[in-house]
Amino acid sequence: QGQLVESGGGLVQAGGSLRLSCAASGRTFSTYAMAWFRQAPGKEREFVAYIRRSGSTGYADSVKGRFTISRDNAKNTVDLQMNSLKPEDTAVYYCAANKFYERLRDPQGYAYWGQGTQVTVSS
Repeated sequence: QGQLVESGGGLVQAGGSLRLSCAASGRTFSTYAMAWFRQAPGKEREFVAYIRRSGSTGYADSVKGRFTISRDNAKNTVDLQMNSLKPEDTAVYYCAANKFYERLRDPQGYAYWGQGTQVTVSS
């Protein structure tokens, strides 16, 4: 079984930055596509960004140009650098792993999930 553990969430003012990290254990996720999703209260979980093992990336339009996803396959980690944060970025952020490279923007495509980390952006 694999486990994903997120860290780095917190409270930040609008316009500020945060860096989230996801550490994988129990399984090598270096061949998996990795992604970040988020879920705000009362809303469905939504795609934020993914990164393939090759390093190619995809982003939601709402975060493009502000967020950057990266991975270190040797360390089995995935990071999300979030800049120019807005109050609407407030959510619980989840790290996820996708073995089959299908439905990369759909939560249903991911079999492994972390417990989530809270990000709150104040106005």
